Amino acid sequence: MSRRSRRRLLVPGAEQGLNAFKANVMRGEGYEVDPSRPDDVKYEVARSLGVPLQAGDNGRLRTEEAGRVGGKIGGTMVREMIRLAQAQLTEQPSKEP
Repeated sequence: MSRRSRRRLLVPGAEQGLNAFKANVMRGEGYEVDPSRPDDVKYEVARSLGVPLQAGDNGRLRTEEAGRVGGKIGGTMVREMIRLAQAQLTEQPSKEP
């Protein structure tokens, strides 16, 4: 039985920007990403990690295997967000009291 994700973005309309960010980050990691379907990159990531992920039912996929795929994508995105935030902080003029 497939479960739908119940996660919702806190900012309405942010989905398009988040998808573009995911596509850019994963493209930077060397993966082929269709900008109109950035979630499909998970199949390429799974293939590169040797995880048998496929469209449809993945009921026999172990939690560890699914976590490796999601961790690769999410971890890479988080590292890039931290890098961007650090760069932005170093560019801002310091505020003196």
